[in-house]
Amino acid sequence: MPLVDMPLEELLKYEGCTPIPEDFDEFWKRSLEEMKNTPREVRLEKAEFQAPGIGCYHLWFKGVRGARIHAKLLIPEEAEKGKVKAPALLRFHGYAGYCGPFSEYVGLAKCGFVVAALDARGQGGLSEDTGGSYGSTFHGQIIRGLSDCPENFIFRHIFLDTAELADIVMSFDFVDETRVGAYGNSQGGALTIACASLEPRIAKAFTIHPFLCDYKRVWNMDLAKNAYEELTYYFKNFDPRHERENEIFTRLGYIDLKNMTKWIKAEVVIATGLMDTICPPSTQFSAYNKITSKKRHIIFPDYGHEDLRDLNDEIYTFFFEFLK
Repeated sequence: MPLVDMPLEELLKYEGCTPIPEDFDEFWKRSLEEMKNTPREVRLEKAEFQAPGIGCYHLWFKGVRGARIHAKLLIPEEAEKGKVKAPALLRFHGYAGYCGPFSEYVGLAKCGFVVAALDARGQGGLSEDTGGSYGSTFHGQIIRGLSDCPENFIFRHIFLDTAELADIVMSFDFVDETRVGAYGNSQGGALTIACASLEPRIAKAFTIHPFLCDYKRVWNMDLAKNAYEELTYYFKNFDPRHERENEIFTRLGYIDLKNMTKWIKAEVVIATGLMDTICPPSTQFSAYNKITSKKRHIIFPDYGHEDLRDLNDEIYTFFFEFLK
């Protein structure tokens, strides 16, 4: 078969080439402390859209650096009335998008799931972007904070938002905190990994062609285009001779998911198309191969960064185990 990346036997062993900062673990420990010390100001606001047997709400909370974060929340009637503690699913959307309409999640809520769908800050939804980083903000969020200290990466803040959302949902008295899962594709797949890495109580995670893994590998493959195009802009404008290349990729290591998956306790499924030129397969394998919890990799040899045939059935079946 044709290849856009390594042969499969090499992918199965590949663990990435982007440098890991020496203080990586301490960095994220400090970051989680900042998140925990941020007053949350959680508020539920009844939505105009309502479905029979389901409570539909806008969930608002304060994230790190004071940003007001939004998610759509759907609660099955029996859980809302206190008759049962329901399992919950957290859903994360693709790059630059938003959490989608309430109607997208009605089917899951009808099955008995509480559903919380996050709007990533600074993208297409209702969550705020409070800014606060020095340097370029042009054409993407990977480079947002790259010329500043790593504590000001916007993806650091977004990763923390996923963990904070998980903790808030787990704290609701209508949610069974032992049955909480997360899912998403592309950036949503990346945020699923971030959430499961930073919140070890996540029980199940399903991620599809995850973004934000092994940045240097993307660069070495000449695939800093499309979703990763901002890396090209950054080098052309701020390091045109690549005199700081190792420093830049080391700094990006703070928000490289391959460095975080070692913390995951959840059962994980990752789906990858081996013809993916947006998020190359090797970058996805670099994150998957470092997961030590129960895991499974579903491989689609002929697919790229696109809908993967019949995969939604796999996602539903995976999470339906919460309902047994």
